[in-house]
Amino acid sequence: MALEQPLVLNIPATTKKRVVIIGGGFGGVNLAKALPGDRFQIVLFSNQNYHGFWPLLYQVASAGLEAEAIAEPLRKLFEGHEDFHFRPVRVTAVHPVTKTVTTLVGELAYDYVVIATGTKANFFGNEQIKRLAFPLKQVSDAVDLRSQLLQTFELAQLAPDEVTRQALLNIVIVGAGPTGVELAGALAEMRAHVLPFDYPGINYRKMKIYLVEGGKRVLGPMSEASSARTHRALERMDVIVKTGTVVKDYDGETALLGTGERLATRTLIWAAGVTGAVLEGLPPETVEKGRYLVNEFNQVLGFTDVFALGDVALMRSAKYPNGHPGVAQPAIQQGQHLAKNLRLAPGKPWQPFSYFDKGSLAIIGRYKAVADLPGNHHLGGMLAWLAWLFVHIFYLVGFRNKLVVMANWLYKFFTYQGGTRVIISPFVRKEDTAAQAFIERQRVD
Repeated sequence: MALEQPLVLNIPATTKKRVVIIGGGFGGVNLAKALPGDRFQIVLFSNQNYHGFWPLLYQVASAGLEAEAIAEPLRKLFEGHEDFHFRPVRVTAVHPVTKTVTTLVGELAYDYVVIATGTKANFFGNEQIKRLAFPLKQVSDAVDLRSQLLQTFELAQLAPDEVTRQALLNIVIVGAGPTGVELAGALAEMRAHVLPFDYPGINYRKMKIYLVEGGKRVLGPMSEASSARTHRALERMDVIVKTGTVVKDYDGETALLGTGERLATRTLIWAAGVTGAVLEGLPPETVEKGRYLVNEFNQVLGFTDVFALGDVALMRSAKYPNGHPGVAQPAIQQGQHLAKNLRLAPGKPWQPFSYFDKGSLAIIGRYKAVADLPGNHHLGGMLAWLAWLFVHIFYLVGFRNKLVVMANWLYKFFTYQGGTRVIISPFVRKEDTAAQAFIERQRVD
């Protein structure tokens, strides 16, 4: 039934300072949880009604975890939080002159506005790749990719010839940062321990997993020691690593590399780059390379009541001339620190933000991981693997999610089996007419 009246935000009037937070990621959630409701009215806008644990997206995409295991409803996170209001509405613009934000269902005035929108996939202007590749930035992306992978495995059994089957089995991952490396490792383990039993009629030794990186080495943000260890581990797992080259084009069937090499594949996964999810309304000089320029208090340059947190914020310092790394910890710490400053009594000087680097981790497979720790210490193998498991369980939001993920990992440890490999919502590109026709014929009215 259609609604006869237009939708409205229904945010109650208040005499408190109203803090509008745009984005339900690590920065926005940690800020909101640290602001007392007796002194502030907190309004949180997010496109999704959940907080997602993005470091585990690749496990959803590779059918290792269910999507619900890494997502927690935002309303549940703030049960009992005084004067907190969540609206699953997209914000389209911030207007600093009128001190309002524009959403799809109306405007709202603010005293402080905090932009914590994170990042989106950066395709560097290549619209063809953007249309046909699979990004991995949201839970919905991971679900689509999982459907695509499982469908290609099913279609490979029905392929009329070896050339078609090989193209279905080949997977190209673009970008060898943590996401690309961890996904390549997960797919390699899936190829070795799961697919031969699910599809005994296919020789999965012929399945090729390509990891393409434009830089000189994998895991560029991590140490050279960790990078070299990871490269060796991937090659031992029969992942084909190609560094120093890029994917120039992709037509849905063939990926063209900068070297001129062509890779036949029906699945190209884009983990090559991100850009900040900036909004309209702020002056263009406040944005550089897709991120908001902020000072040591996370204030967007030129404003005292507009803030940016996490990946969308570019805070330069002597130690971080290009801003903080695009991982969860800077966003978490910035959100908590901004809350401390906002809670200070009027007139008290604010404290500048100082990032405490707790180190970097990446997992490649069972007993295979790397860790760069403070003090220039590096771990590899089982110790790094155990550290990765502990850290990800610790920072996962929600007690239920911690139990579900731990149970899944224990089950996988003893059986090599991950989550249920079911295709709930088939994903088919409009351009893939053969697959579209096949899936449509399966439907029963």
